[in-house]
Amino acid sequence: MSTTNTPDARSAVNPSTGKLVVGWALVGLPLAYGVYETLTRVAALFG
Repeated sequence: MSTTNTPDARSAVNPSTGKLVVGWALVGLPLAYGVYETLTRVAALFG
């Protein structure tokens, strides 16, 4: 039996929490703003 030094699959991807938060903020904030603007304009159109 040979022993190889391979990393465990769970430890292969380990993003830091800060990078994860910044990444979601870069996508989520403009998306939330766009949804907000769309809903306010639809309300003005039908209101």
